[in-house]
Amino acid sequence: MKTVNCKRTILVGLTEEGNKFRPSDWAERMCGSLCTFRNRRIYYSPLLRPAIRDGVKCVIVDEDLLIKEPGVHQQIFNFAKTNKLQIIYEE
Repeated sequence: MKTVNCKRTILVGLTEEGNKFRPSDWAERMCGSLCTFRNRRIYYSPLLRPAIRDGVKCVIVDEDLLIKEPGVHQQIFNFAKTNKLQIIYEE
């Protein structure tokens, strides 16, 4: 994986070909690895959280994830690469 200096990375729920990625709850499943539960509610980590961008499900990955949870970071980007998801690097 190449190193990019960015504040966050967005994994977009579209393949490189532009097709919508399935299953529809992929972002929530992925972010579940760092979420917590309180009072029967899910609280996503600011390091890894689902979002919707331009009507498409995404996962926002904070740059600190690599430092604090390197194994999770590697797993997330392996998943994105294997499934050919679009990746946006923001500075």
